[in-house]
Amino acid sequence: MDSLDSTVTAVTDHKRSSKGGWNAAIFVIFVEMAERFAFYGLSGNLITYLTNNLGQPTAAAAKIINTWVGVSYIFPLLGGFIADSYLGRFKTIIASSVIYLLGTVLLTLSVSVIPRHYREAVFYTALYIIAIGEGGHRPCVQAFAADQFDGNNPEERAAKSSFFNWWYLGIMSGASLAIAAVAYLQDDVSWTAGFGVIAGSLAVAFAIFFIGMRRYRKLRPVGSPFITVAQVLVAAAKKWRVSETHSGMGICYEDQKSGGHANYNQTRCHS
Repeated sequence: MDSLDSTVTAVTDHKRSSKGGWNAAIFVIFVEMAERFAFYGLSGNLITYLTNNLGQPTAAAAKIINTWVGVSYIFPLLGGFIADSYLGRFKTIIASSVIYLLGTVLLTLSVSVIPRHYREAVFYTALYIIAIGEGGHRPCVQAFAADQFDGNNPEERAAKSSFFNWWYLGIMSGASLAIAAVAYLQDDVSWTAGFGVIAGSLAVAFAIFFIGMRRYRKLRPVGSPFITVAQVLVAAAKKWRVSETHSGMGICYEDQKSGGHANYNQTRCHS
């Protein structure tokens, strides 16, 4: 029986060791670089398109951009909740990547083949589709990359530290390249070329991400901390007058001391 347990454990460890690590994480870097390239390539010169092509006053254009950027940073709260509670990080990244790519393709079409009287409406629709994609992408990709390294393995723990050095180099490179190259294409070539490069870079990066699909460690959803916090608040509101439970114990108590030393590993709250 012991030999069977040892065999099962060895097989499980082998399967785990064959996934994750740098062999998986390198693919995640590419998708994050493309996302940073896309976001800064779009936002960096967006005010020029709004004022010169859509005829918006500068103040109105700045308000439109600030609203869009604000929404792009609020949606990750919802995206993180969905990933933690229902879909998991990997599935959330896949879904948000498809939405993100559709938004950039629609954005490119809005400045090229869409009839002029529909162009503005389609353009704004594409912007907020991209914001929805940001909502699923932004809170999950970095955490998913960290999942590829086992903190209990000394070698992988060291590799994880090195990985994030390369991670930030990648996202800064993507953002810098976007500000320089995409702005040039938009101003000196065409807006179709500028937005088309953004869509093309995302498509290539997502294809690379899919290539590594069999190598990823995919953790299951563990539940959102928001739900736990809400449960505590509801329980506290319902029992704020209660001083002790039916068993005669306090509402909250710490694990009993043993051997003269307190065990503070867990604080229990009666509901």
